Order: sequence, then structure tokens, then C-alpha cells
Amino acid sequence: MTTHANTPAGWYPDPHGATGLLRWWDGSTWTEHTSGQGGNTPGQQVPQQTADPARVQRQVRQQAGLAPGGKGGGTLFTEPVLVVNQKAKLIELTNEYGVFDQNGGSLGSVVQVGQSGLKKALRFVASIDQYLTHRLEIRDPHGQVQLVLTRPAKFLKSRVLVERPDGQPVGEIVQQNVFGKINFAIMADGRQVGAIKAENWRAWNFAIVDHTDTEVARITKTWEGLAKTMFTTADNYVLQIHQQLPEPLRSLVVATALTVDTALKQDARGLG
Repeated sequence: MTTHANTPAGWYPDPHGATGLLRWWDGSTWTEHTSGQGGNTPGQQVPQQTADPARVQRQVRQQAGLAPGGKGGGTLFTEPVLVVNQKAKLIELTNEYGVFDQNGGSLGSVVQVGQSGLKKALRFVASIDQYLTHRLEIRDPHGQVQLVLTRPAKFLKSRVLVERPDGQPVGEIVQQNVFGKINFAIMADGRQVGAIKAENWRAWNFAIVDHTDTEVARITKTWEGLAKTMFTTADNYVLQIHQQLPEPLRSLVVATALTVDTALKQDARGLG
């Protein structure tokens, strides 16, 4: 299989002969997503994860216990329910998540960027990389970056910086404690606009509250079965937003749900 020198790695001319279109080869199948040669710059083009609608609906209704709700606006920032599924890998060198609505429609993706070869090597042989800097991009279904999140190197407590694609700061998510039920402060313009409160010491389910301590959203980790949980790195969450939220709280709540595992740890077993 060959490709042009200026084509991002993993992208190839459409195998069905469509002129000017590229498709992603994941090693076994072609994805359904196609892109023009003149689209985004290399590194922005990534295949969107597809979902089994029945599986997503099971996560929402049976595992997270949510009744079918009304349809939102069809974007990352207008849907009342976001389903966040990490791409399952036996060895995780780069975090990748698909984001879906409550019926399994694609809303975007979360992709870790800026990984050096050394950092990937460290991740392969040890868990020390969980203490290093991590940078993620939240993208819409067309690959356009909506938010950029940076978790600086940490020792015990995490801190996540949230920015717009142009570098404009949105706020911060700051870990408040190390032992017991983990809590985070949601900060914007130097003031606390909300908080994230783990409901158990394993930090699997979270209540998100506003500055009045009123719950405005909830994150529930969905159980994918013993085999997948023990032998892959996949983490899967459902975010339910109870009401319309003002900015920047809305963006910070979305950022929280999409990066909660990276903010806490890289170990997907809940063991820190």
C-alpha cells in the first residue's frame, strides 16, 4: 500500500477510486470516514471512532441508569448526555476516545497529541509517564479542535488547563486532595465556579456541582465486563448534564468528563 509524501501517516487514496479522497486504514479495515486532500493539516486528521448504537444505548440506559431523553443540539456542547468510550488497547501508548450522543451518534473525539518517542517508550515499559505532561485535543466530528487540555507534570495532585484552539484560557480543573474521595475545583478567571466530587475512593463516579454546591451534572463509569476491564486499558463514561449551563462552566464540565481519567491517573484499573 503506497501513499503520497505529503499525506499524513495512516491515510491512503480511497480504495474504491474516489478522486481526491483519503480514507484511514486501521490495520485491518478501512474506516467510513473520508477526507479531502486539501483538508486539515497533518496531525488534525484522525478517524472518528464509530459506535454500536445498541451498545451505547445499553451504557446509557442500563449501566448509567438514565431514561431516554430529548435530543439536544447535536454537538459536544449542546447534548444533555455524552458517552465517552476509550479505544480499547492491550498496551496504551496514546489516549484516544470517541464521544457519542445517547443514541450512538458521533459527536467527536479526544486525542492525545505531542507524544514523543521517549514518552511512548516510557509508557510501554513503566507507568512513570502518568507523572509527565499530557496534552489532549477535543475535536468535533470533522476533526476541528474545540478545546485544548494540558495536564502539566504532576507528583500527587493533578491540574488541567483548558484553552480554546486560539490559546484563549477557559479555566482550570485543580485536584484538591490526595487521599479519600478525590475532589477537584473548577476554576475560571481566578474564582471557583464549580467542583467535581468523587462518590467513592476508587474515583469511578462523580457529581459535578456549581458554585452554590447544586449538582448540575454527573459522570458514571460504565462496566464493560471483567475480561475487558482487566486486560485492556479502556475506560468508558457517561456524562449527564441536568440543565443548560452558562459559559465557561459548560465547556469546563465537558472538558472534565472527557479527560477525567487522564486528570487522575493513567491506570485504568482505578488503582491510582
